[in-house]
Amino acid sequence: MGTPVNIIVGSHVWVEDPELAWIDGEVTQIKAGDATITTTNGKTVVASLSSIYPKDTEAPPAGVDDMTKLAYLHEPGVLQNLAARFALNEIYTYTGNILIAVNPFRRLPHLYDVHMMEQYKGAPFGELSPHLFAVADACYRAMINENGSQSILVSGESGAGKTETTKMLMRYLAFMGGRSGTEGRTVEQQVLESNPVLEAFGNAKTVKNNNSSRFGKFVEIQFDKYGKISGAAVRTYLLERSRVCQVSDPERNYHCFYMLCAAPPEDVKRFKVGDPRSFHYLNQTNCYEVANVDDAREYLETRNAMDIVGINQEEQDSIFRVVAAILHLGNIEFTKGKETDSSKLKDDKSVHHLQTAAELLMCNAKSLEDSLCKRVIVTPDGNITKPLDPESAALNRDALAKTVYSRLFDWIVDTINSSIGQDPTARSIIGVLDIYGFESFKINSFEQLCINLTNEKLQQHFNQHVFKMEQEEYTREEINWSYVEFVDNQDVLDLIEKKPGGIIALLDEACMFPKSTHETFAQKMYQTYKAHKRFSKPKLARTAFTINHYAGDVIYQADQFLDKNKDYVVAEHQALLNASTCPFVANLFPPLPEESSKQSKFSSIGTRFKQQLQSLMETLNTTEPHYIRCVKPNTVLKPGIFENFNVLNQLRCGGVLEAIRISCAGYPTKRTFDEFIDRFGMLAPDITDSSDEKSVCAAICDRMGLKGYQIGKTKVFLRAGQMAELDARRIEVLANAARLIQRQIRTHLTRKEFIILRKATIQMQKHWRARLARKLYQDLRREDASIRIQKYARAHAARQSYTRLRASAIVIQTGLRAMAARNEYRHRRRTKASIIIQTQWRLHQARSVYVNQKKASLILQCLWRGRIGRKELRKLKMAARETGALKEAKDKLEKRVEELTWRLDFEKHLRIDLEEAKGQEIAKLQASLQEMQVKIDEAEMAIIKEKEAAKLAIEQAPPVIKEVPVVDNTQLELLTNRNKELEDELSEFKNKAEEFEKRYLGAEKQTEELIRETEESKSKLGQLQDMIERLETNMSSLESENQVLRQQALVASTNEDMSEEIKSLESKIAALESENQLLRSQPVVVTQPLITPQLATTEPTQPPTLLKDQSFENGHQEREESKLIPKELPVVSLAPVLSKQKSLTDRQQENHDALIKCLVEDKRFDTKRPAAACIVYKSLLQWHSFEAEKTNIFDRIIHTIRSSVENQENIGELAYWLSTTSTLLFLLQNTLKASSSSTAGSNRSRTAAVTLFSRMARSANSASSGVGISSGYSGLLGKPSAQSRVEAKYPALLFKQQLTAYVEKIYGMIRDRLKKEIRPFLTLCIQAPKSARSRSFRGSSKSIHSNIAAKQASSVHWQSIVKSLDNTLAILCDNYVPSMITRKMFSQVFAFVNVQLFNSLLLRRECCSFSNGEFVKAGLQELEQWCSKKTDEFTGTSWDELQHIRQAVGFLTLHQKTHKTMEEITNELCPVLSVAQIYRIGTMFWDDKYGTQGLSKDVIAKMRTMMTDDSTNNNTFLLDDDSSIPFSLDDISRSVLDINLSDVEPPPLLRQNSEFHFLLQQRTD
Repeated sequence: MGTPVNIIVGSHVWVEDPELAWIDGEVTQIKAGDATITTTNGKTVVASLSSIYPKDTEAPPAGVDDMTKLAYLHEPGVLQNLAARFALNEIYTYTGNILIAVNPFRRLPHLYDVHMMEQYKGAPFGELSPHLFAVADACYRAMINENGSQSILVSGESGAGKTETTKMLMRYLAFMGGRSGTEGRTVEQQVLESNPVLEAFGNAKTVKNNNSSRFGKFVEIQFDKYGKISGAAVRTYLLERSRVCQVSDPERNYHCFYMLCAAPPEDVKRFKVGDPRSFHYLNQTNCYEVANVDDAREYLETRNAMDIVGINQEEQDSIFRVVAAILHLGNIEFTKGKETDSSKLKDDKSVHHLQTAAELLMCNAKSLEDSLCKRVIVTPDGNITKPLDPESAALNRDALAKTVYSRLFDWIVDTINSSIGQDPTARSIIGVLDIYGFESFKINSFEQLCINLTNEKLQQHFNQHVFKMEQEEYTREEINWSYVEFVDNQDVLDLIEKKPGGIIALLDEACMFPKSTHETFAQKMYQTYKAHKRFSKPKLARTAFTINHYAGDVIYQADQFLDKNKDYVVAEHQALLNASTCPFVANLFPPLPEESSKQSKFSSIGTRFKQQLQSLMETLNTTEPHYIRCVKPNTVLKPGIFENFNVLNQLRCGGVLEAIRISCAGYPTKRTFDEFIDRFGMLAPDITDSSDEKSVCAAICDRMGLKGYQIGKTKVFLRAGQMAELDARRIEVLANAARLIQRQIRTHLTRKEFIILRKATIQMQKHWRARLARKLYQDLRREDASIRIQKYARAHAARQSYTRLRASAIVIQTGLRAMAARNEYRHRRRTKASIIIQTQWRLHQARSVYVNQKKASLILQCLWRGRIGRKELRKLKMAARETGALKEAKDKLEKRVEELTWRLDFEKHLRIDLEEAKGQEIAKLQASLQEMQVKIDEAEMAIIKEKEAAKLAIEQAPPVIKEVPVVDNTQLELLTNRNKELEDELSEFKNKAEEFEKRYLGAEKQTEELIRETEESKSKLGQLQDMIERLETNMSSLESENQVLRQQALVASTNEDMSEEIKSLESKIAALESENQLLRSQPVVVTQPLITPQLATTEPTQPPTLLKDQSFENGHQEREESKLIPKELPVVSLAPVLSKQKSLTDRQQENHDALIKCLVEDKRFDTKRPAAACIVYKSLLQWHSFEAEKTNIFDRIIHTIRSSVENQENIGELAYWLSTTSTLLFLLQNTLKASSSSTAGSNRSRTAAVTLFSRMARSANSASSGVGISSGYSGLLGKPSAQSRVEAKYPALLFKQQLTAYVEKIYGMIRDRLKKEIRPFLTLCIQAPKSARSRSFRGSSKSIHSNIAAKQASSVHWQSIVKSLDNTLAILCDNYVPSMITRKMFSQVFAFVNVQLFNSLLLRRECCSFSNGEFVKAGLQELEQWCSKKTDEFTGTSWDELQHIRQAVGFLTLHQKTHKTMEEITNELCPVLSVAQIYRIGTMFWDDKYGTQGLSKDVIAKMRTMMTDDSTNNNTFLLDDDSSIPFSLDDISRSVLDINLSDVEPPPLLRQNSEFHFLLQQRTD
């Protein structure tokens, strides 16, 4: 890491310590090559200069979030930085683009919630605090932008938190690329749910971790071209198979074995297992249980997880049957057989376990025994069966167990992958590798060699990546780096895996020789690698060897290398298990090719391990890597403990120190020009004012005599040790400046002391002279006082004598006067007592006489009243008997009256519906008859005139001599013909009448057919049934009311009243019956079912007809025609009725269209009211739409609003619709009330046809609709009274709910649009410009100008926010949005500003500075001025919503923070902030302006203790943005809106429409 230079006396350094690994101290003496150091714990240490490292005294106490920012990049600096951040619960730290995660051993849910994911989504890497979400986001962004596959390598030793880190990475990738709204479980959920199953069969307890993964897991998450997760696959590598048969103490075997032994009793019995101590594979160690782990519960959870990942119950039983069979295989023991080198089962216990294993595997027990005790050798002459000795049989048994378990694990992984599903067309993948870390125990065997080989491979990959990153930065900065050496570990890899010549190759060769032993294998290694620099032999060791890994030397014991490497694929095992009757077991061992199935083939675990590792590295080499190094801070697995040696060892094993070593080989110290000048500008103050920072940095380095440094485009690159040299020169400059300051201060203090002494002397003289003057004055005053005392003493003696004489006289007078007064008082008292005695005696006599008389009168009254009461009681009893009978009669009569009334109303209304149609036809027939009668009359008049003319002609004829009879046949024939013609016309009219009657009969038959079809319709029957149910409900309520009234009437009335009431009821019944008979006698053609749904549902929009209201005594109303209609009417057609109904429906539709057009086009405001909302409301009232059971006008209004606001980008349009909908909602809320029928019938279908009864019931409500709005609706000023409320039906209530939803939706759209507009400015406001950082030198004009420019830039961003707020407020005011809604909106927007600024402050350490606090405070003052300028009417409590950021900024700009106590901070300075938030700000604060310290260590410790003790709080420090709707319907109804509907001017479109004249009438009213 470079040799430190310029260590001088007074330098602060790090020195090695046997307890703390590294401890800081100060150099007190340097002699030759050694330095004497006084450590912080008071010890004195002597160490060589080459073994100590300089300490950065200006490093922040809370550490840095990226260790490349450390001034000295060395081992103690890294350790100190991690320890400082861990003490503050900062568990993540960057080293370049590598994330170091320290396991806190506690739950920190606030670091991993969805809100934290939102913060890191899309944020540039390194901008926010270190977090694994930042690594995952950078990985995802790289995949999207570069279209390349990525990988995240999570490494660390057991217990470092690799598995939890992997889960969190999966969660974030699912958050970024997960599909929302999909049915069932998503891909990412299935991957996460597979963890419990894999942990049960692949994890075990080790020395360092209770849940150590004994296999490597590489999760491939596949993404489509849209960046969404389309598939996944779980790849497993390097399963530790030898653990199945060999376990060292105090470790355990795989979890699944212990889970099965702790299973429920029925499963234990079924799988034939028991106590784990009874199985050989489990009792090799004394550890059977894990602390805080219940194996029985884990068994049930594993079964449940299997169900989730798609393993059915039958397969689960087969899996655990195989696990149980492996346990029983381990208990099979062998002894020598009868033949040489043969073996047999040792005893009956072994036989029992063999049979149990065969039963569980469902294979032949004899065949299983033969496969274990014998081996078939295939020769050209035939097969030879060779017996195995007991030792070989045991190895054969273990090989079978390992093979079965390995196949079982592979099957589980394949099943999980099949359940998850893979996408063959995936565009790219992100792989997450979770694999065991470097291991070095007291006894290291074959497993540790394989694991460390894996880590060596990964370390080589890691070194190449780090060196590549270094190269990229050097290239980006355009510096010369050709001489930088690359640290490589290829020689160690060749030592282990090279073929031939590697350790694994030698091991495979030794395993193939039957007589090889571990000693011969060790000797072979000693001879082969005796000259290798990475291989060594420990002293006095026979089988041990040491390999120098990148993380240190590891001593391996080769005693069991041969046994653990052997993995024979025995042909007998393959054939035996393939022939199993259990399909699951047979599927684990599919048939092999013919040539490989004839003989047993040796298989090396080491070689297979190496092949899998090579496959993994090939996969990783095709991806862009991202690294996360997990660190376990202590070995006791408890929170708050940081063991330095343990962490250092992990940093070595994790390659972090190796990365630092690579960095130190080049340029370990990299500083931007600005930072370099800030720190070392004092070394050359004469050139720091230059505008060219690059030349300033080069001049400083040259002036200090540095060699080998490089100046890049934006940074200065220093070689190892050069930073310490510059710091030493800087300390010298600061020391000289300090001495100069001390000299000036001493001069100032001496002069100050002299001036104080002189002032004291003068003051003393002044006081002495004043004392002499006061003494003289006191003597003169004393003389005058003595004269005054004598005068007052003589006066006092004379006054005393006079006073005594006067007092004596007064005493004598007082005694005499008192005696006379007592005598007078005694006399008066006696007189008064005698008068009182006389008065009381006379009063007693009078009262006695009165009491006796009163008692006697009361007795007489009681007796007399008792007599009268008994008589009255007898009368009441008799009346009660008569009342019961009268009550029954009255009930019967009332029921009869109700029945007759209902029947009369029904038939009478049917009659009324037909009168108008019949009247028109009758009028036509009467007109035709009148025409015929006129023609006949004209004919008769013509005949009469002709007869009269004939008579007149005869009379006027001249006389003749001889009368000759003459007959005028011509005229007679004419008259006869005329008469015949008239008779023919009459017959024609009769024929036409008969034809008309036939036509009517035909129409009547058609009508009857229509009636039958209507009655057969199921929909009409259902509608009628619903209406009958509603009528029954109303009738039941009326009957209950009538019953109560009857009971009250019976109690209160007398017999005479009841008899009169009965007589009146009887007269009414008689009248109703006579009227009913009269109506029955009239012909009725049309029946009830002919009323169509259109006629029934017609709203009362038709003009008034010739109907008048007739009120009955029961409160109902019915319409009668105002003019008389003849009782006997001819049959008429129904065509006019239907045509009239059709015209009404069309007219109603036209009115609706006109109203909707007005709503869309009329976007004006009438005296601060949206005209369209008022007109719509008045029209709905006029049409009684709120009381209709069925109407489509509400749906059309909602559809119009939806089409206008959907995808609307213009905020002005949204504000108009918000004003319109909120006004309309206000009117509805203050007018409508839910009706009982709508509430009771809400579960019924609302589309049922309205029957004639509903029309009759609504006729009373629509009676006054002919002339404008009825009483109470003509205008609405403020809030209506309770009497003016409308009883709304279900459609109206649904309309109000939909309108409420759109008010909330439009409000949210405007609010979110404003949030989106100001979000970029908030990001710029919270970041203090780098040019604002104050330099360490004074009087720099550049610093002053940069500060002014920074303030102006920050002010521009705040002004942009204020401008956005002004624009939005202006638009809302122009559209007259209610002030209550405006206040709520700006309150939420200010709360959003508070959340964004506060969260950014807590997530960016560079923002938690003094200067940034000043910038934000200035911006908040602009917001405060805006709030005060706009008044509370529109801003309300918006300013109070910024209390978190206001108090945080006040804390940042507070001076002397170290003097503040815990109580002052929490109660006075930051009462709103939680302890976790104050702790976060206090630990991240850095003073970039004055260089002062933050909170004291005691306060920080108290806060940490409070957060640790408060177990109920999750210690979250981020704020959540509230996106809910902050107002309700009640708030809208309570808002004071001055809305007067009487003077709203309708638009020209409606003013010209006669159907909307009611709007004009209301204005004139």
